[in-house]
Amino acid sequence: MLDVRRLRILQHLAAYGTVAATAEALHLTPPAVSQHLAALRKEAGTPVVEKVGRTLRLTAAGELLVAHAEIILAELAAAESGLAALQTGRRGIVRIAAFPSAARALVAPLWRRLAETDASPAPSLRLSVVEPDEALDQLRKRSTDLAVVHSYTVLPRDFPAACEQAVLMEEPVLLALHPRQAEDLHLAPGQPADLSRLSDMPWLTPGPETSCHEMIQRACGIAGFVPDIRARGSDFSVLAALVAAGAGAALIPRMALPETTAALSLHPLVQPVSRTIFTVSRAGTARRPDLRRVLDLLHDPAAVPGEARD
Repeated sequence: MLDVRRLRILQHLAAYGTVAATAEALHLTPPAVSQHLAALRKEAGTPVVEKVGRTLRLTAAGELLVAHAEIILAELAAAESGLAALQTGRRGIVRIAAFPSAARALVAPLWRRLAETDASPAPSLRLSVVEPDEALDQLRKRSTDLAVVHSYTVLPRDFPAACEQAVLMEEPVLLALHPRQAEDLHLAPGQPADLSRLSDMPWLTPGPETSCHEMIQRACGIAGFVPDIRARGSDFSVLAALVAAGAGAALIPRMALPETTAALSLHPLVQPVSRTIFTVSRAGTARRPDLRRVLDLLHDPAAVPGEARD
């Protein structure tokens, strides 16, 4: 019979890639991990990992077991969540990984809302501000409980296996110009803009390590040009300040805009680009009372930013 503990170790090995990293994540020693993998081989009756140089790689049997382990571990998580739901007065810890504008506009208010709405001890939050790819990697490695991530219409996102995702909100991506630049293009405030008319404009974009950078590349590519990038910065408030200084044009999701936009001329796109924001948790864990409370508050319509910032 297969040992669930060893399936968990194999699942972590698939996520972390090395015995040393798996051992550290599970608070075991590397020899202990190796012993469990050897025992799992005997239980399975076939090798589950194989050496490739100095690293281990899952065999076909190992990959099959990991796929089943995801389902089994999700059911165990659901059972643990059900047991936790029977307890009262429990103050759990919920670890959240979110990209910067979601951390500011969606996650930060959770502290206040939990204090205002929960009569019993509220969950204690831990926040990690990271890009979506890193947030999903943390979720896959079980170092976070909830990932708040985004995808764009021009850049869909794949989600890890055995995860549950729900749409939190959708927002437009807006073209930000200096008012003088908008006037030169005969664009009235709020008037839809055709990106193909901005092929000669200097552009300000997030860093190439972000999916937002790739979104801008694709949107401009669809419009028929490669943007002439003059500045890169992963803080949209910095990009907005550069636009206000007349340094160039930028594409900014509405929620990532600064509090004050008076110095900007903002325009939807003739060929719209939108950003969808998701909450993602490992299968079965959303029934955990503390995580369920956080998800309910995030998905409460009252928590969604208003018309000017949603």
